[in-house]
Amino acid sequence: MKTYLVFMWLSLCCGAALAVQLEVSPKGPLKSLEAARDKIRALKQSGLNEAVTVMVRAGTYRLTRPFVLKPEDSGTAEHPIVYAAHPGERVVISGGRAIGGWRKSEGSLWTTQVDDVRDGKLYFRQLFVQGQRAQRARTPNLGYHRIEGPSSKDQLFRLKYSGGNIRKEWVGSEAEVVVLLEWTEIRRPILRIDEAQRIAVLAGDMGGTSIAVPQEPDARYFIENAPDSLDSQGEWLLDRKSGVLSHWPAGGGDFARQEAVVPVVEQLVRLEGEPERSQFVRHVTFRGLEFRHTDWTMGPKGYGDLPQAAVTVSAAFDAVGARDCVVEYCTFANLGGYALWFGRGAQRNRLVGNHLFDAGAGGIKIGDTEIHQSDDERSFANVVTDNHLHNLGAVFPEAVGVWIGQSSRNIVSHNLIHDLFYTAISVGWTWGYGPADCDGNRIEFNHLHHIGHYTLNDLGGIYTLGRQTDAVIRNNLIHDVTSFGIRGRGIYLDEGTAGLLVENNVVYACKSAGFHQHYGRDNTVRNNVFALNQDAQYSLGKAEAHRSFAFDRNIVYFLRGRLFGGAWSAESIQANRNLYFSPSGDGLLFSGRSLDEWRGLRRDAESLMIDPKFVDPARFNFTLRPESPALRLGFRPIDLSKVGPRN
Repeated sequence: MKTYLVFMWLSLCCGAALAVQLEVSPKGPLKSLEAARDKIRALKQSGLNEAVTVMVRAGTYRLTRPFVLKPEDSGTAEHPIVYAAHPGERVVISGGRAIGGWRKSEGSLWTTQVDDVRDGKLYFRQLFVQGQRAQRARTPNLGYHRIEGPSSKDQLFRLKYSGGNIRKEWVGSEAEVVVLLEWTEIRRPILRIDEAQRIAVLAGDMGGTSIAVPQEPDARYFIENAPDSLDSQGEWLLDRKSGVLSHWPAGGGDFARQEAVVPVVEQLVRLEGEPERSQFVRHVTFRGLEFRHTDWTMGPKGYGDLPQAAVTVSAAFDAVGARDCVVEYCTFANLGGYALWFGRGAQRNRLVGNHLFDAGAGGIKIGDTEIHQSDDERSFANVVTDNHLHNLGAVFPEAVGVWIGQSSRNIVSHNLIHDLFYTAISVGWTWGYGPADCDGNRIEFNHLHHIGHYTLNDLGGIYTLGRQTDAVIRNNLIHDVTSFGIRGRGIYLDEGTAGLLVENNVVYACKSAGFHQHYGRDNTVRNNVFALNQDAQYSLGKAEAHRSFAFDRNIVYFLRGRLFGGAWSAESIQANRNLYFSPSGDGLLFSGRSLDEWRGLRRDAESLMIDPKFVDPARFNFTLRPESPALRLGFRPIDLSKVGPRN
């Protein structure tokens, strides 16, 4: 049987058309995506101008460098290029190397010699056993140490430690100190230790950013990869000098028979357009493939994510200057960084029906942090829909599920995002009222839950920054958003958010507030349910002379905490036709005022304090009964049946 075929078929949508199908198989002769790409290039040079499908047969295809597509590898709208798994077959594109040669060592340890590590050709920071992430040696094994007193403001971070939590033997070793600071982290080697004062000085520069280094009293920290810290089941340790890899398996039996994989690359796919030269990668589709096993790297000065969201961390699938490309029904797992990044010059791409989990950083990034003046370099009109993202932030807890930077008119819809340590969806990258390129984004019909896990602070189910003209957050279901300390919000409009519509969302069981606006201008919050949140139901961080937001036709229902939180003024909000209710009757004060006093400030003239008649709020069913008084206020019932991925 031929390993690649060139044939003709009738196109159902276009009538008779030439098409080409190539087959990639471990049996060859086309044994890799690169080989198929090069074959397509040769066919194009011979005059081919037709659609091409690269059908990849079952197997694991191990990469030692990213698979790269350039503008010359593009398809067209009529004749796209498709790289697809053969129907019903599992195709894994892996950046990993299988590690063998394991021998039983002392106690429960198993060891193997990795010569490339000893010879300086390889160094890895992740190990996957039977498809699961193994824990890099960590101390303490559970929980955290605490810095004594306030966190450092020095150029070189000075960490005041207790007892023997940090040891002089770790200076100059591969040990990494990981410090959690409010909404971010730093990960740094140890430069030196003052044992008398119990101060460890960490490598790296804490300056060079316009965003202040976050301060947290008695901040938490832990140490990874210290030479003597492999002391718990499931941990592993790599000695760079000797090349010895040690592991304490989580289960019993002969570990030599289990699959152990280490990553050897950071990225698996790169679409390398040149938008600054109006050269793009166009009309390429990836379908049904699994992308696994990428690493993360760190220089001698360590890593520090300032200001937030791990935006500098790379992605397994990285696209610059990509237009009208599609990634659909693919799996991304066992990664060191983000899964996908459609960055500078990314326009009209579609990310549909993918499964993203077990990532060192986050899920998907759209756009970048710069405001580009050239339309060719701007990012806009991308679609992220029907994806399932979960268990993210294994290495960089400040990473985001879906991050949109300076990028407009994107759609993020029908996604299920859960179990990560920071924000699920973040939109915008301008602090304050300055220039922004983030208009017209639509965040809708997403199910976001169990966000934060009491790990970081200042986070949200949905988080925004800067101008958001003609943008909308609607019909999302958000719940169980928790922070370590303060500021774990359901919908969080941060600095300078302006022109945004928030409507038809159901938000419940958040630690700090269902809705919060730090400061902003002319936002509208209407027809939402904010229920059973802990500290406050909705809040404002900073009152300004202009209108911060209008709060209209919402239902607010709670058992504990306050109705309002934060700083309020008569000028900062407009509110009317809302329904407020607490079965206990506690907390029903408007910034310390009764409803009548609040109405005296020309607020909530038609609002009610009465039971909204939910079907079963104890079981988080906030469907309204037919006799609900909210309907008389004009509240429109919110249909949650379409929330989350379809099919």
